[in-house]
Amino acid sequence: MLAQARRFAAKKGRSLLVLAAAVLGTAAVAASHAATVTAGLLRVRLGGDSAQTRIVVDLDHAVTGKVVADGLDDRRMTLVLQGATADEAQGAGQGLVKAWVVDQSAAGARLRIDLAADAVVKRRFLLPPADGVEHYRYVIDLTPAPPEAVRLSKAAAKGKPPLPLKKVIVIDAGHGGHDPGARGSEDIEKDINLLAAKELKARLERIGRYKVVMTREGDVYVPLEDRVRIAQRADADLFISLHSDSAPEANLKGASVYTLSDKAFSRATRFVKPDDWFMRASLASDPGVSDILFDLTQRATKNRSATFAETLVANLDGRAPMLRRSHRSAGFMVLLAPDVPAVLLEMGFISNAQDEQRLRDPVRRAELIDGVARSIDDYFAPNTRLASR
Repeated sequence: MLAQARRFAAKKGRSLLVLAAAVLGTAAVAASHAATVTAGLLRVRLGGDSAQTRIVVDLDHAVTGKVVADGLDDRRMTLVLQGATADEAQGAGQGLVKAWVVDQSAAGARLRIDLAADAVVKRRFLLPPADGVEHYRYVIDLTPAPPEAVRLSKAAAKGKPPLPLKKVIVIDAGHGGHDPGARGSEDIEKDINLLAAKELKARLERIGRYKVVMTREGDVYVPLEDRVRIAQRADADLFISLHSDSAPEANLKGASVYTLSDKAFSRATRFVKPDDWFMRASLASDPGVSDILFDLTQRATKNRSATFAETLVANLDGRAPMLRRSHRSAGFMVLLAPDVPAVLLEMGFISNAQDEQRLRDPVRRAELIDGVARSIDDYFAPNTRLASR
């Protein structure tokens, strides 16, 4: 009954299970409250404030955590650490935590949290022994719950069916304004990109399951960094940048899809959100942390981007000519958001006469747009198995 609210909360606070984070410690957390528990579950520590609170559970072996109650209904969150044992213990809270209690359940050690305010789990992960720390640490980061998630949860708890939430799609029409992009014999890239972006927006809005945000709706210049920020502010579920390719060889034609290359991962640190307390604290702790941290935290985003890219290639095949190697990787800035799955679609080569005519033709362009829209539907279909799961 509360599934819709759970999905909303999960989207707002994507959790991360990390089993190999050898360089990350807990120095960023002020251990103001701690309590010894047992040999299985050693102690519980809290740090942070009302903007973001971290709970660190020290353990003598690896465990798997499961949130069995998210607290959106009654501000009582429950996490079970499967495989851990614990005697009863309790402690005062800090930040978003009012108080906590640990006891033993049939499934494992149970951590019950009395929340001081509406909150959601932003991320949770397991850290192995490293850098002089001889025990495991299960980390839970809490952030304030979005008001809509609370409303939906309470409505569902009263038996009222919540409204379905729409996925947020950000469509980026490449180039614009004083940046024309590539030039064909009859048209320029920025105009074709904008036409295609507007048609995709209209197509998705007709479906009715998506909220569409455009990075530009006219012939204006939008800096590349701003395009990424637009997607982050919109809390986008997917970012699609539309472009028209160009090459010195006039016979080269076909569409291709780009996702972020591994070499570009470290550049994404510039797009850590200002309110992401955990990420900023971790990045500031050690100059060598950023590469490993982003290799871990971007894995889910990378996998989701790759999943959509493969879906897109499959749906475009037959609707438009494709390059022989259709799924490629690059370090394009618009793909750098560490928390938004993103692809850049080169719809064809404007430098090729056939591709240019296909992109200029409303009917044939609509075929390509239909393939993109179908890919989005397939990606968000309930039976889609994302590579990160």
